[in-house]
Amino acid sequence: MEPTKEEEAKITSYKGDLGSAETFIATILRIPYAFQKIQALLYRETFEDEVTRLRTTFSVLEEACKELRSSRLFLKLLEAVLKMGNRMNVGTIRGRAKAFKLDTLLKLADVKGTDGKTTLLHFVVQEIVRSEGVRASDSIIGKINQKNTRRSVQDREDDYRNMGLELVGGLSTELCNVKRTATIEFAVIASSVSNLSQGMCRLQTLLNKDLNFGESMNSFFNYAVKHLKELEGNEHKVLELVKQITEYFHGSMSKDDENPLRIFVIVRDFLAMLDRVCKELRRSKVFAHQNPVGSFQ
Repeated sequence: MEPTKEEEAKITSYKGDLGSAETFIATILRIPYAFQKIQALLYRETFEDEVTRLRTTFSVLEEACKELRSSRLFLKLLEAVLKMGNRMNVGTIRGRAKAFKLDTLLKLADVKGTDGKTTLLHFVVQEIVRSEGVRASDSIIGKINQKNTRRSVQDREDDYRNMGLELVGGLSTELCNVKRTATIEFAVIASSVSNLSQGMCRLQTLLNKDLNFGESMNSFFNYAVKHLKELEGNEHKVLELVKQITEYFHGSMSKDDENPLRIFVIVRDFLAMLDRVCKELRRSKVFAHQNPVGSFQ
């Protein structure tokens, strides 16, 4: 409701009787820097909630980076995808690849076998499921669960399958903060920190102009300066972590990339595909044992 300079001049110079709304505005205008003070009070009122929200966001981002970097199973899946690609492209330059862009993960479900149903992702998952099942069965817990040593080969294979599917299907839970980060709008984070910083600059300017108001806001100002500095430090730290994790998995980070958090979106979408494949494999009674190279020719 702050009046423009033109409206303010009309109200203050008017000699007749003013309406109730105009009288209210005219009264407020007699207070030095009235609307700037209102903005300062609103800034103080919302500061703590905004800082808490941003701290929570930065914490989720940091945990997401740790999850991606430390997930043995995710790295194992990437290794399986790379090996599968090299097996399918053996004899060509592409058959000796040492890495691939994470975007490739989203294309695995598009490559279908000769049956028109099984995708390349199905073969990758089946391969990793068995190896993870064997690994789990060799653990202490796995041996405890297999008390009957007379089990047939098929029974053991079923055990590998079930344990492996349980582990691979749990990757989405393991990377829960990665999925949360995929929903974060980077532009919103950047603008929020910037808005807090700009608000602090406006507050400081006002306090320098109105010393009486400065006395009442001095305690908050010192508090806000300290926490804003910490928040900006957290922002810098987290963005550096995002840059490192992106370069580790996805190559150099482009300055022109509109969404620096894109890597988390890719992984989230891949996890959704992975969940669907795991559900399909749970419903099927047997794994396919075709040669993957032949199946996709």
